[in-house]
Amino acid sequence: MKTQIQIENLKCGGCAATIKKGIIGIAGVNEVEVDVEKSIVSISSENDNLQEIKLKLSKLGYPEVGDKNTIVHKAKSFVSCAVGRMDS
Repeated sequence: MKTQIQIENLKCGGCAATIKKGIIGIAGVNEVEVDVEKSIVSISSENDNLQEIKLKLSKLGYPEVGDKNTIVHKAKSFVSCAVGRMDS
């Protein structure tokens, strides 16, 4: 199953690295691609785990476009971005 999710707060490659690391750890996910310019995450998964993936993105600070994008999400994405830059 291939899914694309447009997200909020995606700024750079550090954000993308954090997203990839977080989503690839979900059972059944085979591949994660992040288009920083378009703020789109593409996921290939063996399971129907879309809600779990969206929840993980939100917890990392990158909610789906249309969902609530609170100051907490923005703060989490800032931290995720910094961590992603250190890890990459």
